[in-house]
Amino acid sequence: MKDLKDKVAVITGAGSGFGRELALLCAAENMRLVLADIDAAGLEGTQALLPAGTAALLQRCDVSQADSVQALAERTYAQYGAAHLLFNNAGVAVAGPTWTTTTDEWRWVLGVNLMGVVHGVQAFVPRMLAQQDECHVVNTASVAGLLSVPASSVYCVSKHGVVTLSECLHHELRAAGARIHVSVLCPAFVNTGIADSGRHRPPELSAANPLAEAYEARVRKAVRSGKISAAEVARITMDAVKADRFYILTHPNIKPAIEARMRDILDERAPTNPMP
Repeated sequence: MKDLKDKVAVITGAGSGFGRELALLCAAENMRLVLADIDAAGLEGTQALLPAGTAALLQRCDVSQADSVQALAERTYAQYGAAHLLFNNAGVAVAGPTWTTTTDEWRWVLGVNLMGVVHGVQAFVPRMLAQQDECHVVNTASVAGLLSVPASSVYCVSKHGVVTLSECLHHELRAAGARIHVSVLCPAFVNTGIADSGRHRPPELSAANPLAEAYEARVRKAVRSGKISAAEVARITMDAVKADRFYILTHPNIKPAIEARMRDILDERAPTNPMP
C-alpha cells in the first residue's frame, strides 16, 4: 500500500507507545483514523497531538473481548464505510519464572496479546474481503515471539502465537486470492509504557506471581535502555507496509539470537539462552 491518502487506519493500543506514534504517521499521510484503547485518557492525549483537521474517531475498546472489537469494527464501517490499514497493536506484559506465574496472568496476557489479535482479524478481515480494496493488517508481536526468553514465558507464549497466527493468515489470504497483505512487527526493547501495563489490569484478574515486582523492575530497566524509539519503530513499520514486507525486525542485532534458536531446533540440541 503505497498511496495512503484518505484511506482508513484502525489502530488498537493507540493511547501510548507504538500505537500513538503510528497514529501520528498515519495522520501525516492524510489518512482517516480510528483510534482504540482501553485507556480513554491516553486516546485523548494522542488526539491532542494530531495535526489540526485530522479525521479521527476515538473509541474505548477492550481487545480481549470479542464484542468490544466487533463494536469497533461496526462503528468504523458506519463512520467511514471501509478500513484499509489495521494495526492489531494493543499489548501488555508480565514477568517472572513460569512456576510462579498465576492463572490470572495467563488469562490477562493471552487475552490481550493473542486473543486481541484474533478478535481484530475476525472483526475486520471479513469486512475487508467484502470491500475488495487493497488492505493491510499489521500484527504487533515481539522478538519474544521468535525467541524463548527466561522469566517471560507468559509474554513469549502470547507473542509466539501472534507470529504463527500472522504466518497462517498470510498463507490463507494468498490462497484466497485476497488483496489483503499481512505484516508481523517484532521489535526488541523499546521505551514504551508496556512495562507499566499492569495499571490497566482487570481487578478480576489481579492475582500476580510473588516475584512479579522484582522481575518487572528489571523489565522497566531493560525497556528504558532501548536504543530505538517508539517513533522509529513506527516509521520502520510504515515503510514495511508500503514495501509489503511481512517480517518487520526493527532491531537487526537480535538476528544472531534468532539464528541460534533455529540452529538449536535443526540440530536437535538444548536451547541457547538468548539473554545469558
